[in-house]
Amino acid sequence: MSNQNSSPLKILYAASEAQPLIKTGGLADVAGSLPGALKHFGHDIRVVLPAYPQAVERAIPIKQVASLKIAGSTHPVRILEGTLDGKVPLYLVDAPDFFNRPGNPYVDTHGNDWGDNPERFALFCRTIVSIALNHADLHWQPDIVHCNDWQTGLVAPLLAMEWNRPATVFTIHNLAYQGVYNHTTFERLRLPGSFWSVEGLEFHSNFSFIKGGIAFSDWVTTVSPTYAKEILTAEYGYGFEGLLQHRKERLSGILNGIDYAVWDPASDSALPQAYDANTFSLKRLNKVALQRELGLPEDENTFLLGHIGRLVEQKGVDMILDIIPGLVNQKNVQLVMLGTGDAQLEQRLRNAAAKHPERVAAYIGYDENLAHRIEAGCDCFIMPSRFEPCGLNQLYSLRYGAVPVVNQTGGLADTVIDASSKNLLNGIATGFSFDEPSADALWRCMERTFELRNRPSIWWEKLATTGMKQDFSWDASAEHYIDVYHMAMDNPAINPLKTA
Repeated sequence: MSNQNSSPLKILYAASEAQPLIKTGGLADVAGSLPGALKHFGHDIRVVLPAYPQAVERAIPIKQVASLKIAGSTHPVRILEGTLDGKVPLYLVDAPDFFNRPGNPYVDTHGNDWGDNPERFALFCRTIVSIALNHADLHWQPDIVHCNDWQTGLVAPLLAMEWNRPATVFTIHNLAYQGVYNHTTFERLRLPGSFWSVEGLEFHSNFSFIKGGIAFSDWVTTVSPTYAKEILTAEYGYGFEGLLQHRKERLSGILNGIDYAVWDPASDSALPQAYDANTFSLKRLNKVALQRELGLPEDENTFLLGHIGRLVEQKGVDMILDIIPGLVNQKNVQLVMLGTGDAQLEQRLRNAAAKHPERVAAYIGYDENLAHRIEAGCDCFIMPSRFEPCGLNQLYSLRYGAVPVVNQTGGLADTVIDASSKNLLNGIATGFSFDEPSADALWRCMERTFELRNRPSIWWEKLATTGMKQDFSWDASAEHYIDVYHMAMDNPAINPLKTA
């Protein structure tokens, strides 16, 4: 573990989204929390994001601190300075032609990818490089640039061309999203010609943003120890398993943490009733309030199941939908689901809620406060993801005493201890897990939850409160990242184009 008394590091943390400014997924939770934990350890960390309208509005007050000429933009790119959550210094890359538009960071209001995403994020990467090399007149140069996911994947390759560069760390949050584009796009971005090579960014006759981060960074991390092993295989590597195997000496899996200032039922302002592990019986009041809010019959003895997440195949939503007929045949079981995503899965969920209005409640969309109330109201949280690099909802569920039911993959395998007879007797069980992503395996696992639920209530309370007492705060994760930063600085990687 790193020596926290060593001299403070200067860290530029680059991401395409961060809570509470802008969020589409788990990356935003990490980018909104990890920098604060690193600052807590005394490091000079600054976050850089694109200046989406929503982010600008939520970061006010802000001021312009630089104006840059960046390749790819006909207008000067302004750097706006504010703070993330009132604590961490924030730079917003203000290029209105690229970022001032409706929709979310990646798609338009119809859910289609912005056609100029490669140009948008290439510009973002080039601006990060300018800040990293102290070309932005901010009178500050980082020791480390920490990039996240494909939208920042060009930073490490561009910095690798510079003699006075800071060290680079690249975190893979989900390898399924790779930023892959064709040769015409590559030429349009006017990237160095040497990047179009197998050692560079070329990927099966196209080129990939995320490959840049993986191949050129001094260190690569991903968001759980198990996922770090899984991405070395063809099943989870999405074509990058060979490159990752090649770089595995510089690959670390660091479990995400969660922000207990935001996710804690004892102090959560979104809840009708606060509670903790010592006042677990008060949790049932949140259940009744949630049933009322979503139009379900109110009964504190109902076994209430929940799911929050993108309605996509990766999250195993189809498996949950497949077992609904079995769930509604059980006595006194209800299901609450919150999310948006695949149109067919959305419709299947609507149909199930319409067919079983007293058993199934569906909220198509996203509501952060409702997500908190679902965690607080549910007895069980179902998370049967086919793959899950880390997962955050199972960590929220543990804290809220909503016993997680998970497929044993990625971060789910690292964070949930199965309620086997032995683990229950030893008092270490925190949830239920199964090892095959299928509706049948999920159903068999649910049958185990029904069996434990039917025992004297002390059994269930012990399981739930053991989960509530787990510590997945960001401090431990931040210490691991500090170790990685030192390894990246002390042992820079060789530019792969120079070894070709």
